[in-house]
Amino acid sequence: MNYLFTSESVSEGHPDKVADQISDTLLDEFLARDPQSHVAVETLCTTGQVVVAGEVSSRAYVDIQNSIRGLINEIGYNRGAYRFDGDACGILSTIHEQSEDIDRGVSRQEENASAEDLQGAGDQGMMFGYAVDETADYMPLTLDLSHMLLRELADIRREGTSMNYYRKGKLTTYLRPDSKSQVTVEYDDNHRPVRIHTIVVSTQHDDFIDPLEDTKEARAVADKKMLEQIYADVKDVLIPRVKAKLPVEIQNLFDDELILHVNPTGKFVLGGPHADTGLTGRKIIVDTYGGRGAHGGGAFSGKDPSKVDRSAAYAARHIAKNLVAAGVAREGLVQVAYAIGCAQPVSLCVNTYGTSRIDMTDSEIADIVKAMPCFDMTPYAIEKRFDLRQPIYRETASYGHLGRQPRKVIKHFHSRYEPDFTKEVELFTWEKLDAVDAVKKAFGL
Repeated sequence: MNYLFTSESVSEGHPDKVADQISDTLLDEFLARDPQSHVAVETLCTTGQVVVAGEVSSRAYVDIQNSIRGLINEIGYNRGAYRFDGDACGILSTIHEQSEDIDRGVSRQEENASAEDLQGAGDQGMMFGYAVDETADYMPLTLDLSHMLLRELADIRREGTSMNYYRKGKLTTYLRPDSKSQVTVEYDDNHRPVRIHTIVVSTQHDDFIDPLEDTKEARAVADKKMLEQIYADVKDVLIPRVKAKLPVEIQNLFDDELILHVNPTGKFVLGGPHADTGLTGRKIIVDTYGGRGAHGGGAFSGKDPSKVDRSAAYAARHIAKNLVAAGVAREGLVQVAYAIGCAQPVSLCVNTYGTSRIDMTDSEIADIVKAMPCFDMTPYAIEKRFDLRQPIYRETASYGHLGRQPRKVIKHFHSRYEPDFTKEVELFTWEKLDAVDAVKKAFGL
């Protein structure tokens, strides 16, 4: 019997994602100046206020105020009408030095010890990596589509040329930065996508149709017209633009029975941090696999790669993706766990959900993975393998840390206290399929 599965995403203007991006922007600023920085920064944002707190050990000096203000303006909170904007919000920093007790376990100094042995895990815990072959990037289709809808919506907002209205002689966009999406896919008994069942899009917007008079009835009529316009634009502009970017086999999953909900609660003018306080690390399922696979509970943003909550989750995704891409299984979940201060994982587990294409148990698959040098899971090896001590994290903090395309970019860094500089970095290195040949050889494929 067919079943339904749902994933959601939130935009870069969602208050929790604003907080994530602030934390990762500060992390990038420290790493750009001192790659050995140890950073753990949390952010809270609310009406007219940003609070950053955490622990940092670094030789770098970061212009926290300007870094945060520039980011908020770039996201799109640059108008007083939003009651939260980059130029006017208050910023309070309570960042202080990292605990020596924690640093002692992460950065030990011992004679006749290798770098791998000297760097222990920044905390205990378990991390998961997941991959499935239902999309080209080995991510769940439900989450891929949810992210795509909001990325496209943000592109439309910045273009200011589509999803528009004509008012007082001006053609202008009505979209505001805060938005959410949700996609439900129908799957068959073999866990293959059959059709796109339901799409939900909620987008913040300007109050772009004035009531004819200041009465409850007139305001209700104006609100109804706004919602009708937004619904039509999502249906006739947004979804077709997303479909056009999809492979034909995914486009064919859209049919006339698709259920579409647009701003189902009604008017959505007040949004962002003014309407809902944002916190770092509150969208961990959006950040990972949309509810598929599993999650160890540790958030990513604001943490340097010595924190295995982040780096080991990336490495576990790399293992799972390369296993599935190599044909070991259609679907795979990799769990790794650590003790604080210890370099070697305490465990590594593989679950193929019965989709293995080889004559081995999941335990036997895990044993081979653990013995492969390209999958060394010590914190030091993970940092080196994926070049994680670079300023590569702001881009991860919206639209998912996983399933993204590796690419090189030039990043620009500005401060009032030192000359501007640029760095070329490679983003999303853990998404590379660079271990497929090694996996095939190890498993005789």
